[in-house]
Amino acid sequence: MHVHRFERLWLVAALAMIVLFIGTVTYGAVGAGYGMVDDTGGQVDPTDATASENFREPGVYNGSEPGHYDVYIEAKQFLFVPGTSDPVRVPANSTVTFHVTSTDVVHGFEVVGTNINTMAVPGQVATVTVEFDEPDEYGLVCNEYCGSGHHTMAGSLHVVPAAQFNQTEVN
Repeated sequence: MHVHRFERLWLVAALAMIVLFIGTVTYGAVGAGYGMVDDTGGQVDPTDATASENFREPGVYNGSEPGHYDVYIEAKQFLFVPGTSDPVRVPANSTVTFHVTSTDVVHGFEVVGTNINTMAVPGQVATVTVEFDEPDEYGLVCNEYCGSGHHTMAGSLHVVPAAQFNQTEVN
């Protein structure tokens, strides 16, 4: 059987692209440590997340150590609580663990300009820990299509200088 050299070239190129794709996915899953949301953050009742032991009223809480804060965020159509109407405020030079869940459909939780990006799945709590060294303002966006108002689902995160952070903002 005769295969034209251009057909052979395209066949080799297509096979190389498939191998590259599989290699990239394998590296992302094993080497870089990317993973799917699972139940390591705990499970909650999706109809009332705050009734569960491992999820508090949405807001900012003192963490287990000085300089560590826990932020509980509830995603629902089409807002983040807190974040959309009132920005999430945390001090600079702190470690923040976000606990994110959804009460209705699958949402995304991304802090624009950082590597914080997770899914908010009803009934599961996704946890992400990050350090904020400098004061800055970040946007919060949903990056999973969640309904007709998806494009309006946004919020903000303000990392303020430690001297300007008011401890009364912590629950």
